[in-house]
Amino acid sequence: MSFLSPLSAAYRGKKVFVTGHTGFKGSWLCEWLLLLGAEVAGFSLAPEPGSLFDELELDGRLRHEIGDIRDHSLVEKAIRDFRPDHVFHLAAQPLVRTSYEKPLETFETNVNGTIHVLQALRSLQNACAAVFVTTDKCYENREWLHGYRESDKLGGNDPYSASKAMAELAIAACRRSFFSGPSSRARIASARAGNVLGGGDWAADRIFPDAVRALRDGREVPVRNPASTRPWQHVLEPLSGYLLLGMRLLGDSGTELCSAFNFGPWADSNRTVRELVEEILKHLPGKWVDRSDPASPHESHLLHLSIDKAYHLLGWRPVWGFAETVEKTAEGYRSKASAAMVRGQIEEYARDAARLR
Repeated sequence: MSFLSPLSAAYRGKKVFVTGHTGFKGSWLCEWLLLLGAEVAGFSLAPEPGSLFDELELDGRLRHEIGDIRDHSLVEKAIRDFRPDHVFHLAAQPLVRTSYEKPLETFETNVNGTIHVLQALRSLQNACAAVFVTTDKCYENREWLHGYRESDKLGGNDPYSASKAMAELAIAACRRSFFSGPSSRARIASARAGNVLGGGDWAADRIFPDAVRALRDGREVPVRNPASTRPWQHVLEPLSGYLLLGMRLLGDSGTELCSAFNFGPWADSNRTVRELVEEILKHLPGKWVDRSDPASPHESHLLHLSIDKAYHLLGWRPVWGFAETVEKTAEGYRSKASAAMVRGQIEEYARDAARLR
């Protein structure tokens, strides 16, 4: 049996609350939840023009609320009124370089926003499983060759990474203080994903959308850190982990899973930025140019994740390798991230997962 097989029965007819639902990952997640038969409510800032959210016409297919995660009263009211069975907290300021430009906004969004969701969960009268999405960059980066484990020290050399480490500390503290006793109705866990790729991502300072924009304009792809290594994975990989974790949290052994989980690729998908760009150019022809700048803001050089915990405790595993991830992502941009493409890739991913049994 595929590790994804139970998802439909688990989420069909369930009420699922998603923060950050208008973003890239949030839109993919909402589409998958709707395909599973869930009743979805979203809370987020307004979508950017030309977003995947608009392309999928999600505003008419779920309960769509525009709001700022930094507004505690709005967050608490939205969650309390919806009374969700599941919460997926994705709302964030997600970019390292932007965090240097807007550190206050980054900390307020990523730390206070997380605390606002945690506080809202305390008021629920029904059982609820909550997955808080942070990042692989929450670890104190020591430029190790081996993968970081969930028990490794948290930290951050930039405001984004530090804000996510702080969010993890807040999640752990609230879990111990408010959500660990037998009377607690909420079970909470955090999810730390690698660098995700997928059609419909148009954020600035991300290598795949930057490459697509450059190639469409007839320019060489500018590469800031060609030797940096990252755990590249298709967006459906961590989303499958979030869904599996959310499902298992409400099971009989759910209390044992209230902790942090890494969701990354197999080790052979830890590739340099140069390797990624050269793989992209196999599908979207063009050239790239080294734009390394020693004076640019600091970004980690080596970053790998250990996924042993998710593999052994959840039965989760990556499905698509590096080459297939790049191919599927390039396909997503060529088809302009249409609804048919997104649904088709979700279904294809589930079929490929079934073949891994």
